[in-house]
Amino acid sequence: MSAGWNTIESDAGVFTYLINSLGVKDVQFEELVSLDADFLRQRSPVYGVIFLFRYPTGDKLHATPLDGTFDHEAAESQFFAAQTILNACGTQALLSVLLNKVDAIDVGPRLQEFKDFTSAFPADVRCTEQDTANDNPSANMPQLRGEALSNSELIRDVHNSFARASPFADEAQRLATEDDDVYHFIAYTVMNGKLYELDGLQPAPIAHDSCTPEEFPEKVIPVLERRIERYPAQEIRFNLLAMVRDLRIRAREIGDQDWIYQEEQKRNAWQWENALRRHNFIGFVGEILKGVVRSKLVEGDGMYAGWVKEAKAKTKARFDEHQRAKGRTDDDTT
Repeated sequence: MSAGWNTIESDAGVFTYLINSLGVKDVQFEELVSLDADFLRQRSPVYGVIFLFRYPTGDKLHATPLDGTFDHEAAESQFFAAQTILNACGTQALLSVLLNKVDAIDVGPRLQEFKDFTSAFPADVRCTEQDTANDNPSANMPQLRGEALSNSELIRDVHNSFARASPFADEAQRLATEDDDVYHFIAYTVMNGKLYELDGLQPAPIAHDSCTPEEFPEKVIPVLERRIERYPAQEIRFNLLAMVRDLRIRAREIGDQDWIYQEEQKRNAWQWENALRRHNFIGFVGEILKGVVRSKLVEGDGMYAGWVKEAKAKTKARFDEHQRAKGRTDDDTT
């Protein structure tokens, strides 16, 4: 396994500029705030969706999926790679859509070269009888493609360029426990007339139903709903991003100047937010704090000490109020 992949956010602006940096043309991501087929259809053509969810670390892989069926032949004929590295699942999920849509999307020469190179790798994901008996269907996952992705300096460097700056990041890696909140990305797209779920932690693509690109908005929503229903009703930590054609193209085609302006403003906001993610604000905050302290010292003896004492009192008051409010909430629920 390779190292050096940082965590990136599930954000439309991050994913849009990430694929742009890889050379993909005329594609963007849109966040879906509800499971609404009409909302998704309005953004057609929709190439696929990326689904983020809390991964149940205590679960084991099963010989058969909980929904749909494993399609081992699709692992041979389509791009499907095992996830072999931590923190890479977001980029791997979007590549799972892009590299299976090269007939509809201009992925650029670098990703096309990567797909051509990895297409020659075998994807023998069929489980032996012993693997199935031992509930270990991942024994023969397509490791070569996954390792090729994990070791791609181009993809890793572009991926890491969108990670949030963190000077206090812990470089140590450990296996997650059942008490940890671990999140995972998977993709849904149409391939060869079927709706597929592409998850690098599974032994093969999961086929759900016959589906055309035009039917994708209607067909993918029930699959997502069944996936979400596996979680407790109070679980809301999900995120859904649609990979669509650049909406500015549609706006130009119909001559909607307001729409064009809105999309350009969205792009400007995304660029600004991405720039802020890359910036380390520790030095900036430190200089502000030094300036504030200096101003208090200039005001005279005792001003700095009084200011600190006042701040501590306000912090304690807020903490006490929070505890009282928490106590009222607990009483209301008992």
